Amino acid sequence: MILTTATEAVKHIKSNDRIYVQAAAATPSLLTNALTERAAELKNVELCHLHTEGEAKYANVKYKENFHVNSFFIGSNVRHTLTSGNGSYTPVFLSEIPYLFSKGILKLDAVFIHVSPPDAHGYCSLGVSVEATKAAILNAKLVIAQVNKFMPRTFGDASIHVSDIDFGVEHDVPLHESIPGKISETENKIGEFVASLIEDRSCLQMGIGSIPNAVLSKLKNHKDLGIHTEMFSDGVIDLVESGVITGKYKSVYKDRILATFLNGSQRLYDFVNDNPFLVMKESSYVNDTANIRQNDRMIAINSAIEVDLTGQVCADSFGAKMYSGVGGQMDFIRGASLSKEGKAIIALPSTTNKGVNKIVPILKPGAGVVTTRAHVQYIVTEYGIANLYGKTLKERVKAMIEIAHPDFREQIAKEYFELTR
Repeated sequence: MILTTATEAVKHIKSNDRIYVQAAAATPSLLTNALTERAAELKNVELCHLHTEGEAKYANVKYKENFHVNSFFIGSNVRHTLTSGNGSYTPVFLSEIPYLFSKGILKLDAVFIHVSPPDAHGYCSLGVSVEATKAAILNAKLVIAQVNKFMPRTFGDASIHVSDIDFGVEHDVPLHESIPGKISETENKIGEFVASLIEDRSCLQMGIGSIPNAVLSKLKNHKDLGIHTEMFSDGVIDLVESGVITGKYKSVYKDRILATFLNGSQRLYDFVNDNPFLVMKESSYVNDTANIRQNDRMIAINSAIEVDLTGQVCADSFGAKMYSGVGGQMDFIRGASLSKEGKAIIALPSTTNKGVNKIVPILKPGAGVVTTRAHVQYIVTEYGIANLYGKTLKERVKAMIEIAHPDFREQIAKEYFELTR
């Protein structure tokens, strides 16, 4: 690894190059910002990544001829690129993103990463985000790293030797934090219903946000839970420290938390630093259905934008307008449903904050079906639990109406029956 400045490091990027950018709280903003400063010298440089944190200066529409954003999961900082013409979305399961690089489907010229300083043996750590970064490093022609003492040292696939890094730029800055928000009454009720489906010795997958935190807050009296998840946040810490989460009955990385990235507050980053209880693996491993299903009582907890009365789950778009992405929902829905005594759960409020119904007769035109009606099991709102597994369409419609908002039940039932008769 040659130490240099960000300005010098990004001079090695050429027009028409494709760059993979490490995701989430590990976003190497120093490098992307330095690259943006070179915009006038570059044409058609593609930056591909999952959701990133902080300002994405390269995504400004004024750089339309210089940079193109290819999102594998759309973050709020680049969502505008889909309509302004300087970005696009690649539908792909989180489990399969590493294969885009290893199979040569997307050939990489460079990868921007964010690592801890090397230890006594010359190993840096990718810290809080492995996802597809390891595959990108192995398949890119050029590896440029932001080296930051604030990056936690994590284990598993997170280790990278300095000899595998071409250029390093030392820049110490605290990681982007996602502070847990206050749990609403609606989210609290959803949390209670979901928690009622979770037994002792279960293994959990959940995301970030108020609903996962609401669920975790209801598990304080559970015993010997495990974690096998693509990502997690602060809500896990208290359950580990109180002895609720032990991983004792897991099959994959028993006695350990397994994840591929994490995002939260500084408390979370301090918790995972040098902590052997956490193993970070590439998403091709963590999200592999064959690995997920090995855990007995695997519980997958995911959310949705809207769900229709037959159980079709839209989680990536508002109608035809893309919002986020496929992510790892189907990886875990399928893995959990194949697990012994496993449960696949979609949890969502019955309406939006503006009172728009989320349990609908049919999905909006163009809406993406992330989880099909054949894969779905439990749908949970603040009004209860609908178990759709093995149920006929008529039975599903009845169960879904019962967990819809009372103000909409008659309306959605009428609309559905008019559409299907």
